[in-house]
Amino acid sequence: MSLAVSVASSGVRAPLGRARVANIARLVLAAEGVRAATLSIAFVSARHIARLNEQHLGHTGATDVIAFGFAPRAGTAGTGEPIVGDIYIAPDVARRNAARHGIGVREEIARLVVHGALHVLGHNHPHDGARAASPMWRRQEALLSRARRRRLT
Repeated sequence: MSLAVSVASSGVRAPLGRARVANIARLVLAAEGVRAATLSIAFVSARHIARLNEQHLGHTGATDVIAFGFAPRAGTAGTGEPIVGDIYIAPDVARRNAARHGIGVREEIARLVVHGALHVLGHNHPHDGARAASPMWRRQEALLSRARRRRLT
C-alpha cells in the first residue's frame, strides 16, 4: 500500500514547494487512516478554478480550492480501499484570502491542502457562518497544527 501524491503547477507560482505540499497531503492521509491513495494537487490560475467552479459545482467566480474524490468516500478511509482524488488550488485567490485574514500565504496554502484532502476523503462542512465551528474545520485546524509542528508549512 502506498500514498502517492503528485503536485503540479499550471502556469502559476505556488508559495510552498512541491515536496512540502505532498508531505502535508500525506500527513492528512496517514492521520485519517488511509493506507492506499493516489492524490493529485494542481496549482492553477484564478480563471482556471473559476471555470472548474462553474462547470462542476455550478458556482460563479474563482474560489481558493476545489476537491474531487473519485473512489471510495467517507467511511472507507481505513479499510484499505484506495482513495483517488484531485485537488485544485488557486494561489492568487489564496493570497487575497490570507491578506484579508491577516495570515501568511504559506499558512493559507497549507490550510487549503489539508482542506482539499479532507474533502477528497468525504468530509464536508456547512457553507454559512457555522463553517468554522464544524467538525471538519476543527479537524483541519488540528492537522494544520500538526503540519506546523513538523515544519511543513
